[in-house]
Amino acid sequence: MSMITVNSKGDFKNLEKMLRKSFGVRFKHVLDKYGKKGVELLAAATPVDTGLTASSWDYEVVEEFGRISVHWTNSNLQPPPGGVNVAILLQYGHATGTGGYVQGIDYINPALRPIFEEMADAAWKEVIGS
Repeated sequence: MSMITVNSKGDFKNLEKMLRKSFGVRFKHVLDKYGKKGVELLAAATPVDTGLTASSWDYEVVEEFGRISVHWTNSNLQPPPGGVNVAILLQYGHATGTGGYVQGIDYINPALRPIFEEMADAAWKEVIGS
């Protein structure tokens, strides 16, 4: 009768690190695809006066603390001294210099809702390998 003996020394830190890294790589292309699509939808949904806010959307895929996420950004800032992001002013509303108030328009959430649903489906397909 033969017996097989396996001895192990150490831990699995390197394997775990490799698996976490490959997991992030697999999802990076998914988030990149939907980041671009989100920029297009946000640009189309942004209320237009000059078109500057609509054309100022961008995204970045961020990997930190073992997580990967997509962040949409808008670089159109109100001129100094305020420097407030115009996309946020449009979304949530703002006071005017003459004491009035401009009501916000919820355009960001409806624009991104289909992206969130599509990303969830695509991520699940990556997990199950289909």
